[in-house]
Order: sequence, then C-alpha cells, then structure tokens
Amino acid sequence: MISRRGCLPALAVGLGLFGTRLVHAGAQVEEPLADSVRTALSSAIANAAPPIPDFPTTEARLAYLRWLGAMSPKLARRKVDWQERKEFLQTVWYESKRAGLDPGLVLGLVQVESAFRKYAVSVVGARGYMQVMPFWSRLIGDGDAGRLFHMQTNLRFGCVILRHYLDRERGNLYLALGRYNGSRGQPQYPNAVFGAAKQWAFDDPGPPKHAEAIRGGS
Repeated sequence: MISRRGCLPALAVGLGLFGTRLVHAGAQVEEPLADSVRTALSSAIANAAPPIPDFPTTEARLAYLRWLGAMSPKLARRKVDWQERKEFLQTVWYESKRAGLDPGLVLGLVQVESAFRKYAVSVVGARGYMQVMPFWSRLIGDGDAGRLFHMQTNLRFGCVILRHYLDRERGNLYLALGRYNGSRGQPQYPNAVFGAAKQWAFDDPGPPKHAEAIRGGS
C-alpha cells in the first residue's frame, strides 16, 4: 500500500493559454526495487543518445514536423524563444517515443506538474519539468540530483519512471499516474493529467491532398 504522506494540496497557477490549472507537485514514493528492475531502469537512464528523432521514412519525418508545427503555437506563450521551444518539443517527442508513451500525455503531465517551468521545485523537493523526486538519482542515476534541472535528463527520468509505473500496473494508465503522483487510486491527479493532455492531442491530418495527387500521378 502506498503512503499518501507525500501528496500535496493543489497549487493554483495563473491564467493564460491553458486557463486555470491545478498543479500537483510530483511526490513519487520511494519503494524497494528488485535488482533486475534497478538494473533495467539504470540502463534506460544511462543511454545517452542525443534527443534527435530518427525517422525510418520521409513520411514519418513529415508526420513529426506536422506535430511540431501544431504544438509550437500552443506552447509559444510559455516558451517565447523559438529555438528553446523547438528543442523542448523535440526532446519531449524523443523521450516519449523512447519510453513508449504518447507525447501528448507527457506534455499534459508536464503542464500539471510544473506549468512548463524548468526550475520548478515542490515543497517536498520534486524537481524540474516532470517533478522528479531526488531519490531517483540515487536509485538509478549517478546520485547528482542537481542534474534533474537539465531538460533532457529530467524528461528522460520522468518518462522512464512513468513507463516503469505503467508496466507495474500492467498498462493501467490511471493507476500508473497515481503512482507517479504518490496518490494511487485517487482520481484527482489522473483526471488533471488526462484533462491537460486533451489540449496536446494531435490528430495527424496526413500529407496535403495535392502532395498525394502528385505522388499518385507520378
């Protein structure tokens, strides 16, 4: 049974593009990990491949660019600089796909956890975009909790941890999100993330029809 001691009252954030949003500071509960699990998680964190998406086909690359083009305007008021915004979205895409997660879900989680603030710190010490608890650096990282403020490191830890919880819950995202927040079985946090994720959902319309006509006529 997971303790709810780490759960925090919701903190209101300002009005803006996303409307009024409640932020639940991340409070993952430290639990014993089997050696095999610890090794697997450590390996997932240690793989330092750069966050540059690799596409098997041109169409896959174009699909990513359509996603990037759709997400960028939504994030512009939070990250004004285009290069910073692009690097953030590219890293979210890369780390989400690497962990087998939906990028829209991860963006929704970041919105709820930190309101896209890189240096956010909760009163229980959770850090960065995905509000990762420092003990994870000791369990599966190099012990340097300060690195959790590094964009890719934070997003990688957050995605790997959520994937771990999702595997533990046999694919039940509702319960996995509860574990991520330290409030397993309670509806408030999963519902907040699901609600935020709707704003980042992407229904790819596919290539322009004229492009299909050109290919079909060639």
